[in-house]
Amino acid sequence: MTTSWTIPSPAAPDFDFSSGAAEPSEPRLRSQSREVGRGWERGSLLALIAGTALLYLWGLGASGYANEFYSAAVQAGTQSWKAFFFGSLDAGNAITVDKPPLSLWPMELSGRIFGFNSWSMLVPQALEGVGAVWLLYATVKRWFGHWPGIGAGALLAITPVAVLMFRFNNPDSMMVLLMVAAAYCATRAVEVASTRWLLGSGVIMGLSFLAKGLQPFTLVPALAVAYLVAAPTSLRRRLLQLLAAGGGIVAGAAWWVLAVQLTPAADRPYIGGSTDNSVLELAFGYNGLSRLSSSSGGPGGSFSGSTGIGRLFNSLNGGQIAWLLPAALIATAGLAYVSRRAPRIDRTRVAAILWGGWLVVTAAVLSFAGGIIHTYYTVELAPAIAALVAIGVTQLCRARTELTARIALAAGAAVTGLWSYALLHRTPSFHPWVGYLVLAAGIVTGGLMLVPVLRKQLIAAALVAGTITVTGGSAAYALNTAATPHTGSVPSAGPTVAGAMGGPGGGAGGPGGVRGGFPGGGTPPTGGSRPARGALPNGVTLPNGGTLPNGATLPSGASGRPTGGGGASVSSALDKLIKATTTKWAAATVGSQTASALELSTGKSVIAIGGFTGSDNAPTLAQFESWVAEGKIRYFVAGGGLGGGNGGGSGGAASQITQWVQQHYTATTVGGTTVYDLTKAGS
Repeated sequence: MTTSWTIPSPAAPDFDFSSGAAEPSEPRLRSQSREVGRGWERGSLLALIAGTALLYLWGLGASGYANEFYSAAVQAGTQSWKAFFFGSLDAGNAITVDKPPLSLWPMELSGRIFGFNSWSMLVPQALEGVGAVWLLYATVKRWFGHWPGIGAGALLAITPVAVLMFRFNNPDSMMVLLMVAAAYCATRAVEVASTRWLLGSGVIMGLSFLAKGLQPFTLVPALAVAYLVAAPTSLRRRLLQLLAAGGGIVAGAAWWVLAVQLTPAADRPYIGGSTDNSVLELAFGYNGLSRLSSSSGGPGGSFSGSTGIGRLFNSLNGGQIAWLLPAALIATAGLAYVSRRAPRIDRTRVAAILWGGWLVVTAAVLSFAGGIIHTYYTVELAPAIAALVAIGVTQLCRARTELTARIALAAGAAVTGLWSYALLHRTPSFHPWVGYLVLAAGIVTGGLMLVPVLRKQLIAAALVAGTITVTGGSAAYALNTAATPHTGSVPSAGPTVAGAMGGPGGGAGGPGGVRGGFPGGGTPPTGGSRPARGALPNGVTLPNGGTLPNGATLPSGASGRPTGGGGASVSSALDKLIKATTTKWAAATVGSQTASALELSTGKSVIAIGGFTGSDNAPTLAQFESWVAEGKIRYFVAGGGLGGGNGGGSGGAASQITQWVQQHYTATTVGGTTVYDLTKAGS
């Protein structure tokens, strides 16, 4: 006896109790069956949420302060509400981090409630990941049923770069949560042409701007086109609603932007990363157009490989995100095919537009952008890939009577198995049996998908083999990522990959096996008086023998007490000296590396002259002289961190301040570090 493999539509009712056509006992049997089904659904959803929470929370404190740049800002926000609102790097509010502050706020509130430490800072990030998984489940479930929703949520949860970011303190975790929330609201809006839900989607996208600038806006075209194509109302009303949603985007971001812009510059910190102390310049400059152009940010290939269609599959990015990328592209084409004759409002076609548009637009930007693109930016693709694979498998299985659908399923399974094996083979020492298992499962699944009618036993085999195919490699990397501490500003998921550059995404471990990268998070300067954003000083090398372009290498670091974040070390003598200060700022130093380390070690406020790289024109020499004259800064710590070698260029503020201090104050050595006491003028 044979059984055809079909999946009923989730919209079909189990039984029409009002018809009265069934025997008296049949409704009770159906009711009992439905209760059992709902029990399984509740149990599986609980398992998904609990498993995700366990994966993201287990051993979370091992990464210490993770990215010290953001950790210092979180600490500052727990000490000063002004620093909280503006996103200051220091509690004295000299300069902000180079992103809007929304992603910092949950961590800072947690620190205020539970005390600032690694756990109170990172737990909100993990919970944001759990929230993103649940929201993706809820979004996919609405149109395609419970089990596709479970599949989408699970695939997002075990994406290696998602595990990395939801256990880290970069802004990407908040960005992804808000993007999934915007997709959920847009899905609700498309169903009934709801202005309220569409406005909600727009406002959430505006809030995502406050998390990471323009990066999440790669989702906006997909949301707009999906609504314009499929909302069940007139074209004129759809266009007006989309205009209103655009207003929602502006409103979601403008309240904070206006508050900052309308605050006199003297009454707020300098906007780190900007060239003119402006949030808008930061958003559209350093965090916007400069990421697309190599002329304004240095070659992005230093971190994610050469630009082009193969970037997301290379040794830097492949293990982060690309496990199911080929399958997601096949699923997009498959969904478009099975809905080719459907009416305008068909949900399968809308899903192809929404999730496929999210994938294609974002992948294109990440692949061809010539500026600084880090490998962990690929987390933005994870929800779209997960949704497309889950929905694609479901809808293509429902259409298995068509040869084209069977071919698409077979191709997706086989390609996934082969590609996963290739990715795992890049790290031959990493559990080789996983690669062979996934390869075999992919081939078996692909073969079974070509069979028009499957026996019951083969259906079970296909489910098992298919599950191994789509989750095996990704899950192995995800578990490795969760079990490994990550620090620095260029973290990487998964084990060390052959052929990948040391710190910036190849997965090479730093000192002591803590994975991450150099605190600088950028490329060497390409010339000019003002270093490229995220730039390393010339002559810096990477750990484990990795090299940067132009022969740059990463310094081995100072001896002394490490602060657990991939940044500079602070000696016990320097720690004691800074802790004893009572001035508004305990010290000042060039760049964020040493400033962040000092703040986290001592709990004191330290000025990062020039911001992240030391290249911002803040504070100016005149402003610094005024603060010193007013007794607001006790020490100047020489050497700095990132950017300290260049001082923001020969004419930059950092260079001018350094020279002024050297000319007017006497240098002393504290724990191997050169320190100037700014209350005692030199001879």
